[in-house]
Amino acid sequence: MKIEGLIGKKLGMMQYFDETGMVHPVTVIEAGPCYVVQMKSAEKDGCDAVQLAYAPQKLQRINKPMAGHFKKAGVGAYKYIKQFKISDPANFNLGQEISAHMFKAGEFVHITGNSKGKGFQGVMKRHNFKGGKDAHGSTVHRSPGSIGSSAFPSRVIKNKKMPGRMGNAQITIKNLRILDIRPDQNLILIKGSIPGHKNSLVYIKKQFF
Repeated sequence: MKIEGLIGKKLGMMQYFDETGMVHPVTVIEAGPCYVVQMKSAEKDGCDAVQLAYAPQKLQRINKPMAGHFKKAGVGAYKYIKQFKISDPANFNLGQEISAHMFKAGEFVHITGNSKGKGFQGVMKRHNFKGGKDAHGSTVHRSPGSIGSSAFPSRVIKNKKMPGRMGNAQITIKNLRILDIRPDQNLILIKGSIPGHKNSLVYIKKQFF
């Protein structure tokens, strides 16, 4: 059963000791369980894919069209849905549960998530600028300095690094190794860090698609 990926939740980070006794920083992800709520075919929709639902919620919290969508699949109401490609549609059915069993220790995956929002930040934090002098009388300790020329081109050049909103952007980190899997708990342990805060939504994708 080959499917492109799975929806999950970042639970946090911890230490993991491998069989040689070496310690690794790992991120613990709750991968699924997800449920198939829609089937798509290459003839009708342009690609073979399934729509997965994750994170159960109360039926009163969704609108009538979505309630009918979930009812057609024979599952309850869910908070998140995401489409993933599949290789063999014959192996999937509406309402089917897909969990962390699809992954194996040693595999490499791509993780997509939203980075932590930092709000409005200056250029020193946002772009790692050096800042002004710390000498007595200086009034530009954390200022970006000159942002343009007065003679030519007499304007601020496009894409100039400036203060602004930092974080809260979708980021994908590729080729992260799975060190361990706990299928009975739907947990996978990813080596290193991934985007997002605790309990944030993430997408785990395999490399063969």
